[in-house]
Amino acid sequence: MSLPQSLLNQIKDAWIKIDQEIVITLECPTESSPSLDEARELVEETTALSEQLIFQKSESSDGHLRIKLGRKGQSQKIIFQGVPMGHELTSYVLAPLALSGHAKMPDDSTLRRIKALKGPIRVTSYVSLSCENCPTVVQAFNNIAAIHPNFEHTMIDGALAQDLMKELGIQSVPTVHLDGEPFATGRQDMSSLLEKLEATLDVEESDITQEDRHYDVVVVGGGPAGASAAIYTARKGLKTAIVSENVGGQVKETKGIENLISTPFIEGPQLAEKLREHVDAYPIDIIENQKVEKVTRQNENNSLHLKGGLNLHTENLIAATGARWRELNIPGEKEYLGSGVAFCPHCDGPFYKNKKIAVIGGGNSGVEAALDLAGICDHVTIIEFGGALKADQVLLDKVETAKNINAITNGETLKIEGDGKVVTGLKYKDRNTNREITLELAGVFIQIGLIPNSSWISDHVETTSFGEIVVNERNHTSTAGIYAAGDVSTVPYKQIVIAMGEGAKAGLAAFERHLKS
Repeated sequence: MSLPQSLLNQIKDAWIKIDQEIVITLECPTESSPSLDEARELVEETTALSEQLIFQKSESSDGHLRIKLGRKGQSQKIIFQGVPMGHELTSYVLAPLALSGHAKMPDDSTLRRIKALKGPIRVTSYVSLSCENCPTVVQAFNNIAAIHPNFEHTMIDGALAQDLMKELGIQSVPTVHLDGEPFATGRQDMSSLLEKLEATLDVEESDITQEDRHYDVVVVGGGPAGASAAIYTARKGLKTAIVSENVGGQVKETKGIENLISTPFIEGPQLAEKLREHVDAYPIDIIENQKVEKVTRQNENNSLHLKGGLNLHTENLIAATGARWRELNIPGEKEYLGSGVAFCPHCDGPFYKNKKIAVIGGGNSGVEAALDLAGICDHVTIIEFGGALKADQVLLDKVETAKNINAITNGETLKIEGDGKVVTGLKYKDRNTNREITLELAGVFIQIGLIPNSSWISDHVETTSFGEIVVNERNHTSTAGIYAAGDVSTVPYKQIVIAMGEGAKAGLAAFERHLKS
């Protein structure tokens, strides 16, 4: 089916920037199929949009359908095995831009780190075209392939490689293999992927070039709180920077948002895009794909040291790094991650069609996950540690009417069991009777809350036993010149709308201090 003309026009406008010849090869299996027809139409239609794109066809040597991209005269290092439609259409559109140097590429320090990786490196990403988390991984590796002279990335559509997915025991997307071995599972940004590559591969030794930048305000974190803080300080005329592994933050992992006032419904990735657009409307330096390695202080001024030699100096530092999924830390959890243990019901739910699964956690996230999965799975068991489910009543009412959901309260999950390849069951303890019970099931979705991302700054500010940064009503921490906002702080009720307001408060507090300095 042809792409809509309006979409083709958008792609054409984006590809105007391409200023070198890019070869796109359609590698065809001998047997015809609807997928082959779809791929041929996609490549023919899109390569006609730019004079810089060269369309070629070749016969597949192993029977797999592939779309391969590379600079003219060089090897084709970005490969789509399958048809990059759905959420991966964007990855396909961005690939020629990356190869021509016109995609949103990393900063100089990150570029140096990528080029220092010793090749050859072969990465394979197994994805679902309906997965909203997969494109982040695919695009990160495509960008690395465009930068590194000996790095090849292949995206494989799991729907067209079901036998291979089963053989490898893959039940979660995205799943990444490095040189044929398991490497990463779940949503990852370039920062975390690059760190894992550096920890796994040999790295060329090189002199780190130190670069110092000075700002009135540095915001660490690019989610709702961080974006709000940066916008407010920029509007006040302060020289502002955002350091973020991924602008949009955990919002990108939220399927549907129905309680952001004035916006009855929006999907998380859409909100993340709007946050980015709003930030881009102001003179804010965005230092993306970076983590703060260390913070030092001198005379109430803060210095943030980033990997690759970049140092940021500021009198006002705002911590807005949010939180991450809390893990159970029980036997079997890490061993079967991606092979029956999952965190994202939207991405991984289809792997458990007509199967029995469990959701650990009876709060809003857990109950929402159970309701979503109930439409796919044969049966869903909610296991809640406490004496009652803690979700909103509107969600509990839906659970009551669902025929294939049951809830176990006062249940302590002890172990995730498997056959060495995939999950086969779960053992929990009935806290009322201390009796241990085993459930036979195919998957476990963990939804037990969040852990604040505060370790990078915890040496300089007071935190609670849970790791939350302690703040007052003006978002001041225990240390002058350091503020915190959003889920990383002690502010009650971890909601997007609250994080935005707290970010604004932190920005105004930083401006107030700046006026007095």
